[in-house]
Amino acid sequence: MPVLKGKLEIQDFYKIIFQDESIEIDDSVLATVEESFDFLKKFSENKIIYGVNTGFGPMAQYRINDEERNQLQYNLIRSHASGTGNPIPSMYVKAAMLARLNTLCLGNSGVHKSVVSVMISMINKKITPLIYEHGGVGASGDLVQLAHLALTLIGEGEVFHKGERKSTKEVFEQESIEPITVALREGLAIMNGTSVMTGVGLVNTIYTRRLLNWMVSASCAINEIVKAYDDHLSYELNHAKKHIGQQQIAKQMRTHLENSSLIRKREEYLYNDQTEVDVFKEKVQEYYSLRCVPQVLGPVLDTLNNVEKILIEEVNSANDNPIIDVKEKHVYHGGNFHGDYVSLEMDKLKIVVTKMTMLAERQLNYLLNSKLNNILPPFVNLAKLGLNFGMQGVQFTATSTTAENQMLSNPMYVHSIPNNNDNQDIVSMGTNAAMITKKVIENGFEVVAIELITIIQAIEYLDLKDEVSVNTKKMYDSIRNIVPIFTDDVVMYPYVNKVKDFIINNENISS
Repeated sequence: MPVLKGKLEIQDFYKIIFQDESIEIDDSVLATVEESFDFLKKFSENKIIYGVNTGFGPMAQYRINDEERNQLQYNLIRSHASGTGNPIPSMYVKAAMLARLNTLCLGNSGVHKSVVSVMISMINKKITPLIYEHGGVGASGDLVQLAHLALTLIGEGEVFHKGERKSTKEVFEQESIEPITVALREGLAIMNGTSVMTGVGLVNTIYTRRLLNWMVSASCAINEIVKAYDDHLSYELNHAKKHIGQQQIAKQMRTHLENSSLIRKREEYLYNDQTEVDVFKEKVQEYYSLRCVPQVLGPVLDTLNNVEKILIEEVNSANDNPIIDVKEKHVYHGGNFHGDYVSLEMDKLKIVVTKMTMLAERQLNYLLNSKLNNILPPFVNLAKLGLNFGMQGVQFTATSTTAENQMLSNPMYVHSIPNNNDNQDIVSMGTNAAMITKKVIENGFEVVAIELITIIQAIEYLDLKDEVSVNTKKMYDSIRNIVPIFTDDVVMYPYVNKVKDFIINNENISS
């Protein structure tokens, strides 16, 4: 069981979000939270502290009377719970809650300890707030989305629990949870941070790594199908270039293919006496979508690793305003809530996922176009040409989805629009960037699912299942369990959706 000690790693997110493990909190963390609250309560007695005894945003010029302080927090939460669009899926909301919880546990927020205990209860009891996808500009944090979280913490709004959407009040009563104590700045502290974009972003990185591993396996299988030469994956060639991602992808492919009987060695076929040949019947080098996989997927891996690093730094940072510093006995006002770091990384991630989707679409096209591969029937049609269509229909879906990803890859990071009476005059749009990246990743799984079905059909047509590598055979078996051999045309969408669901929810068996 993960224990919250003020620092989270990607493995903690995986265990809590993907494996549904419960969390505990270290006693020292609760002590830190309580110390921060006590300090701020005393420190703010005769000082002007933003969000404690002032209004918010442009309204910060108005002082709030002591007897109205608590009402100020409730007003902030209720007025900003204004999201629209589709509800964010519970997995991503849970990740956002975990990110916010970790930030509040650092002791830089001055919240009442009840905030921590209620959030832990909600996570462990699988109670997720209703949070909508639209509303955050990502500068004063994810204000709108986090307001929906705060709304549930005060016992209002709606939550999802045991597969149903219910009022928070009803669920809290069922689970014996008391709402948080609002005492100083709980509303602002919960709302004023980057935790939704960061939580969604971290789930995005986990899914991207899974998609990348499936893409590597698909690329290996296609190289086997065409009996490609092995030197484009060699240690020597890929270490002649100094990029770590390229080297790691090539190594992963070599490992996958190490016991394949189909991959050929160039020296056995082309490095012997060929002086009498004027035109080679077989290709000397494969198309780029087969030969340049390490060079295409290497940047994807390097980018993914850096995105993950930045997001883990963000989730372990104090990202609200002001910042409470108990050690220095001071309160610092600034802009740690600004989401530019996350926004930029999400834009980078969706770009490389789109490139990965493009690679899958080109590999798919190679398999479907008999004039390119010269070994398969058009559209890998295992029945009568003309009467039957094989994989022809699903190519349209893959092409359309890839095109959508290309459009969605335009950056949000540079789409700042001033708002909030121009108080927020430059914003990050980080929440939008994270949500769009989520969509791009889901699209990528669709295209790879179609490619995998086609690969299985190609292996079937060529009768190679006993010659492919052990890892490709495992992949073949896992997809074949979902999609039966088909010669006559079948309705494809159930199979595409089942394979998509499988690869989203399962680690690549050979990764």
